[in-house]
Amino acid sequence: MTRVIVHPGYHKTGTTSLQNFLHDNKDMLSPYLRYYGKADFRDAGTAARIYAQRPFPWRLYRFRLALRRFLQGVPEGGTIVLSRETFSGGMPGHRRMGGALITSYHQPALRLARAIIAELRRRFGQDTEITFFYTTRERESWIRSIHGHLLRSIRLTDDFATFRARFPALASPAEEAQRMRGALAPVPVVTAALEDWGTHRNGPAEALLELVGVPEDIRARLTPARRANPGQSAQMRAAFLALNRRGGSRAALKAAKEKLLQEARDG
Repeated sequence: MTRVIVHPGYHKTGTTSLQNFLHDNKDMLSPYLRYYGKADFRDAGTAARIYAQRPFPWRLYRFRLALRRFLQGVPEGGTIVLSRETFSGGMPGHRRMGGALITSYHQPALRLARAIIAELRRRFGQDTEITFFYTTRERESWIRSIHGHLLRSIRLTDDFATFRARFPALASPAEEAQRMRGALAPVPVVTAALEDWGTHRNGPAEALLELVGVPEDIRARLTPARRANPGQSAQMRAAFLALNRRGGSRAALKAAKEKLLQEARDG
């Protein structure tokens, strides 16, 4: 029988650290799980993100076809781990087609999850054991992290107070996962909070390894997690905000931000 653990995010909850860890330890973990991430199913991951921004039924169908093509090359049996944040849709703070702000994962995430379940059962059979594993984070630090990410990645011109005020009722990742738990039942939903696992030598991946059943002695010998995408300093955020407000071409803005990041790395 095939067991599949789907890790669909959420964004800014230690996902990249978890993905890097599983990639770095792929060989040692091969007796216990087969890991597939962003580089393995780029088409499906991109189609999921686009669906969140343009939630038309044919976009969801395009996602299903992309996932189906990927799964055709995945052998049956054992434990499979699929990890990609876009499987929950778009990050809050981005905008949908027409300019509406994304303020919730739930509807796109639920439709994508149901499509994933359907395609897994289509590929591996109706008795496939499927679990959804969500990493979560305390609400306020999560929103602040999202703000910093968007300052760096897009032309966001809101300071944090203005940005935070746009989300008066934003559900935390834990609350989003709880909604998914009820909506996906009887498919189990498991969560791991970054506050609980972020300082572990294996990072949030440790919670997933426990779920898989990787022996403790093996977990202790794995290459430790690398911290990924750390938040920028207040000074760096202020610099990004000033660049975003200054205007200019997209290419010039990207180059200016890359220069700042490189200077920070060199320093």
